[in-house]
Amino acid sequence: MYLEISNLRKSYGEGGSLTQVLKGITLSVEEGHMCVIQGASGSGKSTLLNGIGGLDVMDSGSIRVEGREICGLSREGLSDYRRESLGFIFQFYNLLPNLTVKENIQVCEYLSDHPLPLEELLEILGLASHRDKFPSQLSGGQQQRCAIARALVKNPRLLLCDEPTGALDSHTSRDILALLEEVNRTYRTTMLIVTHNNTIKNMVDQVVFLKDGQIVKDYRNRQKLSAAELEDL
Repeated sequence: MYLEISNLRKSYGEGGSLTQVLKGITLSVEEGHMCVIQGASGSGKSTLLNGIGGLDVMDSGSIRVEGREICGLSREGLSDYRRESLGFIFQFYNLLPNLTVKENIQVCEYLSDHPLPLEELLEILGLASHRDKFPSQLSGGQQQRCAIARALVKNPRLLLCDEPTGALDSHTSRDILALLEEVNRTYRTTMLIVTHNNTIKNMVDQVVFLKDGQIVKDYRNRQKLSAAELEDL
């Protein structure tokens, strides 16, 4: 199993203000699979994603990626893990405004010892003709494509996506999901997608529902739809 999480717990605050956000999460995801994580606001989705990404320190439990224990790693160890294994895609892009599309991608390209070909990514993501533009000159969908390219150029084994279509209209959302689908098919990248969109679950291999910090449903799709077939995005 590529990702294995066991009895993961996380709380914030102390004393009377202590809030348990994750209450013993146990989860596994196969290599090369796309997994959607759903749940209401406050259910623990982003905290779980941040734990897997090494951005939040968990109270207890285990997170193993390719057999490597993430919980308990030093700051340097976590930095190496994020650099070597992870790609992040966020809802609000986080592009550097004074850098061009190509330069934004190169920022992460330089972090990898085995990056994907930059020109290939620009072509696949439809950015070749926009390479010299700045983020302010791009549409929302183009900015998200740039953010995806920046995450992928490191050639990560695991891609973490936090509401990747949350700021986009339905047509652009479909395009972005089709790109993620193509990336998964081409590079066999394992993907975790946190989303409020109830339709996206129909195009992935595994669906996980969180409620009040616990998994209430975890199942595999026997028949997946393509991004092009999704309705009500």
